[in-house]
Amino acid sequence: MTVALGRPALADAAEELSELVRSDALEPVGLLQARRDKPDPATYLGSGKIEEIKGLAKAAGADVVVFDAALSAAQERNIANALGIAVMDRTELILEIFRRRAKSREGRLQVELARLEHLSTRLVRGWTHLERQRGGLGKTGGPGEKQIELDRRMIAARVKMLKSQLKKLERQRDTQRRSRMRTDTVTVSLVGYTNAGKSTLFNRLVREKTYAADQLFATLDTTARRCWVSDDQTVILSDTVGFIRGLPHQLVEAFKSTLDETVHADVLLHVVDASSPVREEQMASVQEVLGQIHAEDIPVITVFNKIDLCGRSPLLQRHPDGRVKSVAISAATGEGVDLLREALAETVVALQQQNASLPREPEPWELEADPRGRSKSDQEALAELEALL
Repeated sequence: MTVALGRPALADAAEELSELVRSDALEPVGLLQARRDKPDPATYLGSGKIEEIKGLAKAAGADVVVFDAALSAAQERNIANALGIAVMDRTELILEIFRRRAKSREGRLQVELARLEHLSTRLVRGWTHLERQRGGLGKTGGPGEKQIELDRRMIAARVKMLKSQLKKLERQRDTQRRSRMRTDTVTVSLVGYTNAGKSTLFNRLVREKTYAADQLFATLDTTARRCWVSDDQTVILSDTVGFIRGLPHQLVEAFKSTLDETVHADVLLHVVDASSPVREEQMASVQEVLGQIHAEDIPVITVFNKIDLCGRSPLLQRHPDGRVKSVAISAATGEGVDLLREALAETVVALQQQNASLPREPEPWELEADPRGRSKSDQEALAELEALL
């Protein structure tokens, strides 16, 4: 069920919803599109459209109706009561896909945190087990704690524990990142709309075989590898989770430690599906998420991928000042990948020349040794050493 609110329907909305449904191991048996100026507070859609959905779902033998929109708890409950079958909104669908796909410990913790935070907003008085329990020792004791309050407290305790565990993993990731930074190696992160071909390009550049598939959110866990770009230049290349239109804010928050690989990168490779008819809208969605994680100011090279599907040739384009703007390639066939390596090598040299003229930031241990924040000169360090001897 796709709904366009106050605007024309997006060209790929129906196809994307179908792909999301399949990614959750469900089989789409029907599709209904609607348009409204504003959602109905009770059922999101009008009563007539709800009846139409009920008839179509019954005729198709559907077990669940999926809405390509974020429903409130009350709307979801009212629609489910009216239809007589389960209802799932876009947020729950994406969360369920992430739950299925997360492989690493950090990924599973992040998804569980996002699911619990989403669930905490949907604990409403809708079931008999949420009635107030009896309290006190005697038969006539006063009212006790509501079950809903117990549920909320249990969820809050679990959320606190998950955040603590993720904080530890985040510190480990920071340690790994600092060790890479000390080597003065340029870091490059792949970003882009889900299924744009990031993992395929990652495999092509680092000559490995991480998991890649023609499906939404095939990769959730960040992978970093050393990547050769020229005879005397290598970079650290990271593959990150794909973005999507309307990515639930719970996931953006929960995956912030993973997305930090993007925030701390020196260069972003924005991978775009050049064969998609809605690539401009997808690029705008990626820019929106980059803005949410404060990564919009990092230098970007746009990589137009899948040129083999749209009959384009490999091409490197530049900004008016000579900097690399975009590269058209095919990660699947390898066309244009050499152009991309050349562009990366050129960008690495430019960054190293730029950073060479910048003063080095003092290390934390240097600040502890000199509270004024001034790193010691070689002469001062030598004088201290001689005094100790």
